[in-house]
Amino acid sequence: MIGRYSRPEMAGLWTEEAKLGRWLRVELAVCRAWHRRGVVPAEDLRQIEERAAFSVERTREIERTTNHDVVAFLTDVAEHVGPASRWVHYGMTSSDVLDTGLALAMRQSGEILLREQAALTETLKARALEHARTVCVGRTHGVHAEPTTFGMKLAGFAFESRRNEERLRDAVAGAAVGKLSGAVGTYATLPPDLEAEVMDELGLGAEPVSTQVVPRDRHAQLVQAMALAASGLDRLATEARHLQRTEVREAEEAFTAGQKGSSAMPHKKNPITAERISGLARVIRGNAVAALEDVALWHERDISHSSVERVILPDSFTLLDYLLVIGRRLVEGLVVRPERMAEVLAASHGLVYSQRVLLGLVEHGLTREEAYAVVQRNAMRAWETGTPLRDLLAADDQAAGRLSAADLDALFDPAWHTRHVDEVMERVRAL
Repeated sequence: MIGRYSRPEMAGLWTEEAKLGRWLRVELAVCRAWHRRGVVPAEDLRQIEERAAFSVERTREIERTTNHDVVAFLTDVAEHVGPASRWVHYGMTSSDVLDTGLALAMRQSGEILLREQAALTETLKARALEHARTVCVGRTHGVHAEPTTFGMKLAGFAFESRRNEERLRDAVAGAAVGKLSGAVGTYATLPPDLEAEVMDELGLGAEPVSTQVVPRDRHAQLVQAMALAASGLDRLATEARHLQRTEVREAEEAFTAGQKGSSAMPHKKNPITAERISGLARVIRGNAVAALEDVALWHERDISHSSVERVILPDSFTLLDYLLVIGRRLVEGLVVRPERMAEVLAASHGLVYSQRVLLGLVEHGLTREEAYAVVQRNAMRAWETGTPLRDLLAADDQAAGRLSAADLDALFDPAWHTRHVDEVMERVRAL
């Protein structure tokens, strides 16, 4: 992933240096396990542990000849170790080190994602509680529906973020699985107890039945969990983008000192962070499709998945990490405008109370069909003339004959719509 959308901590886990370092960690753990079984002599193990090293440049140089990255790496290590290197990679196949090293990368990267997803949850939770009673309009199909509160909006995002924590945690655990079962997974050259011992040292699970590779449904599940987390951020960003529109302007991204919104129009304050989130979420969702395509491999293995993973796994982890951080900053800095929310709520002439009036007429003796016709008739006039719905109902014989002025006051009171907000916020506090 390009540096513009990367953070050093996560990007550092996906460098070539870090990858080869994980390979070496796996190889050394296997050497130690063979030593405990009396296969690798103590002096050879000492030399291996003291001298084992590599350089990215030298491995790449060798690979230009071998056209095989693991062989190139092993040759590089052997040049550092000397004769004792004959025990390095003993009984192993390339996928043993590749998949186990990859599992380490996904576990380490997953820990960062879980930390950042949890931080986003806490930020959403705090701002939801802050605006628990900030009344605004709720919309369906982009059209005014009924009153809600801005805290209720954010509460839904907080709970979605928590679900993404849970999905990511399960998926990371499912992908933190290596294998040391050798070619085609029969354990012919590496006994199962050695695999279990090494995986325990590395902090990984062992694939119960591998072929020559760890099954890629594990990796696909993780990328899908990342795609869901990115889509949650996209939903949040889409809401923020709408609320910043000039005609709405209920909330907007923070605009820092010295920031410029347009090269041509000095007045512009654009939702650039939210738009960036929406755009980059598309990349991770696309990667999820590629991860699903990697599940079906030929027989015990092929390498059609390998080239795909070199792109989609580093990019997905790096992008989601970046999106979680800028998403949290977006929420932290969001400028909320309660006074504008009140203006927007009033802009639809009281139509947001139509269901409340409908039910009020039913309670005062009209059938539902009769009440619906009364409210809809007056609602359409309110849309067309700009006359408040309450005034139209007060002048409507069929409505006025059933509802007093006090009844209408009660039916047009937004407090009725927010009377259970505190109960919902108790759920938010419990997150």
